[in-house]
Amino acid sequence: MAIFSYESKFSKVAMRIAWGCYLNLLWIICSLPIITIGASTTALYYVTLKIAEDREGDLTQQFFRSFKQNFKQATVIWLILLAIGIFLGTDIYVLVHLRAAASGFPAVFWTLILAVVIAACVAYTVELIFVFPLLARVDNTTRAMMINALLIGTHYLNCTIVVFAIHFAMAVVAIRFFTPILVLGEGLCAVASSYLLSPVIRACSIDPELESNETPDDIHFTS
Repeated sequence: MAIFSYESKFSKVAMRIAWGCYLNLLWIICSLPIITIGASTTALYYVTLKIAEDREGDLTQQFFRSFKQNFKQATVIWLILLAIGIFLGTDIYVLVHLRAAASGFPAVFWTLILAVVIAACVAYTVELIFVFPLLARVDNTTRAMMINALLIGTHYLNCTIVVFAIHFAMAVVAIRFFTPILVLGEGLCAVASSYLLSPVIRACSIDPELESNETPDDIHFTS
């Protein structure tokens, strides 16, 4: 039947789901030391962005190529974000309890502080969504990379919301309905997200005057 032919849409979708499952396995294995989650996520998006552009090759070779090349910078960024995440999580925990125990003006004060911290958490989530896909495709300093990720994420807010929704939906399904879907997990989320992230990253990083002279792997921001 035509639906099962290699060129059919069904076969292409099924193939990408299989790739997502395989890449999820690589991502989990390379993330196990915790400290390597940044490098593993960067490598994952390096491959899935290529899949979104129909430029996929040897998935394993490309994954570990990016893992090795971006290990140092990705690890630095991840440790910074991990520290910030722990700080924000601790703040929310403390502020929620302070607010619950207070009344009158103190309760209003703690509510305002909590609102500021929640806003910081939103910015933090935007950073998490964009920084590793950006690192997978762009050469820049760590500081510029993190600033650009936040700016791009807030500018392309619709893309940010949809990518967040993809990951949130996966988490809800895995936790509440069908835990075995974790076999697809971040791999499938990255594949789906890359179709949204790829045009955004290219639009923000390619200089039109240099586009004809650069390959997609030689994209640079002007810092």
